[in-house]
Amino acid sequence: MARIAGVDIPKNKQIKYSLQYIHGIGPTYSMKILEKAGIDPTTKTDDLTEAENNRLREIIDREYRTEGELRKEVTLNVKRLIDIGSYRGLRHRRNLPAHGQRTRTNARTKKGEKKTVAGRGQKRGMAKT
Repeated sequence: MARIAGVDIPKNKQIKYSLQYIHGIGPTYSMKILEKAGIDPTTKTDDLTEAENNRLREIIDREYRTEGELRKEVTLNVKRLIDIGSYRGLRHRRNLPAHGQRTRTNARTKKGEKKTVAGRGQKRGMAKT
């Protein structure tokens, strides 16, 4: 298994997909990195030479924020929003969606398990059938 940016990337996949196991590298960045390194995207990770591995490692370390550094930056950005009291910060603090999605229905992932509230359900005075 090749180790790039502190992540063991799978050896039996094409390198364009293997690079996406690194936090911060998606399909587009993966293809750009391979183009800069001069590596065929369909090459299996096993078939890479040590020189190609070193080139990939060097390009990723030099030009891209990945893994811990990226996670730390995102965390600090969210913390800054919370500290300045912006609307997005309040949504983060309350663990609700921050990008304008509806919450009357959906948003179960963020809101958690359903909480039943008394007085909901059948209208008062309605006959049970």
